[in-house]
Amino acid sequence: MLLRDYKKEDGTIIASWLQKEDELYKWSADIYNKFPLLGDDIYENYLPQLGTGKFYPITAVDENENVIGHFIIRYPKADDESSIRFGFVIVTPTLRGKGYGKEMLRLGIEYVKSNLSASRIDLGVFANNEKAKHCYESVGFKEYGSRECALPIGTWNCIDMEMFLE
Repeated sequence: MLLRDYKKEDGTIIASWLQKEDELYKWSADIYNKFPLLGDDIYENYLPQLGTGKFYPITAVDENENVIGHFIIRYPKADDESSIRFGFVIVTPTLRGKGYGKEMLRLGIEYVKSNLSASRIDLGVFANNEKAKHCYESVGFKEYGSRECALPIGTWNCIDMEMFLE
C-alpha cells in the first residue's frame, strides 16, 4: 500500500463505497447530508481547503494504483500546528477487516511524523461503528471524550480519540 495525494477522480470511487445512508453518516457525520453522495460532492467540499497548507486529502492505493482507501489530515485550529485531525477514514468494502485500515493509518501517522510538526493526532468515531473504533485503538488511539451528535438520521454518540507522537 502506498499513500498519494487525493485526485478529483478518486471521489467517484470513494462515493461508490457508501451504499447505505447510515454508512454515509458514519463516514462523514453531518458534512454532506446528501445521499447518495457523488464524487463531485467530495471534491467540491475539499476544493476551498486545497492548497492552504492546513488540509491534506490522502488516497491509499495498491501496487497496481487501484484506489483502496482514503482519509484526510487537517489542522483544526488555524493558529495551532501542534495538533492535527484525521477524518473521512474509509477503506474499500472488499478489503475491510483484513488489516488495510490499520496499515493506512500507520502510514498516515508516519506521514505526519515525517512531514508535519504536530505532536498529537485526534479523530472522532461514532459508538455504533465498533469495527472502526477497534481499528483506531489497534494503532494507538485512546478515547479522551465523547459527545452527542445530532444527524439527520438520529442522534449518535461520537467518541473522541487521540494519540501523542514521540
